[in-house]
Amino acid sequence: MARKDPKDFTVEEKLKNLYQLQTTLSSIDEKKALRGELPLEVEDLEDEIAGLNTRIEKINSEITEFNEAIERNKGNIGEAEKSVARYKEQLDDVQNNRQYDTLSKEIEFQELNIELCNKKIREGYNKIDECKNHLEETQAQLDDKLAVLSEKKDELHDIIEETHVEEDKLKAKAEDLKKKIEPGLLNSFLRIRSNTRNGLGIVHIERDACGGCFAKIPPQRQLDIKMHKKIIVCEYCGRILIDPELAGVKIEDPAADTKRKRVSRRKKKDEE
Repeated sequence: MARKDPKDFTVEEKLKNLYQLQTTLSSIDEKKALRGELPLEVEDLEDEIAGLNTRIEKINSEITEFNEAIERNKGNIGEAEKSVARYKEQLDDVQNNRQYDTLSKEIEFQELNIELCNKKIREGYNKIDECKNHLEETQAQLDDKLAVLSEKKDELHDIIEETHVEEDKLKAKAEDLKKKIEPGLLNSFLRIRSNTRNGLGIVHIERDACGGCFAKIPPQRQLDIKMHKKIIVCEYCGRILIDPELAGVKIEDPAADTKRKRVSRRKKKDEE
């Protein structure tokens, strides 16, 4: 049998389909709510771990750079010591004071260079020690975050495993219901739903008021809603309104409720 075109549905059928879709989507929201903040916590932890891994890579890179600098300075010291030895040998062959002074200055320069290189080497080792301490602290933080992430992921996995079968059924039902609603009305409903805090795009009348924002609805407008002649939205919050009876919702009569409370109080008084 061919599927009926959503545009051919009566207003009553459209409202029923919308309300069924609303209840189905609300059930899906409830399943997701069971996960609480866990998905966001997992995402935040993964971001923090990525940041810590980046920091560790940077620290290791700095340690490598300091080690390379130390090796370069050691090499410079070796070259400078060779130069000092060579210049000292040449001192024995000088023929005048000018040559002696020149060689003495070169020796002094190379010795200062050696001293500077040794200073840089000491500073490099100190920097490496600082980096290693920082690395240990960061690694400890990373290990803690990884442990917490593992726990959170296990917890989230368990919740998803408990709910995913029913959630998949609800999603399939929602998709089937969407096919029964004309695109324009469906898009309007989904847009209204996305703009509400509780995710309700269609609500029934409750105590002569909108079931979404609780604004009072005039009697004539309530009558129009009961007639199911056209789609009517709340003038205050924009939600689509549906008659409780059509939605299959049983609403107690406030007057009957008040009368029942009075009888209960009178009965209690008589017993006393």
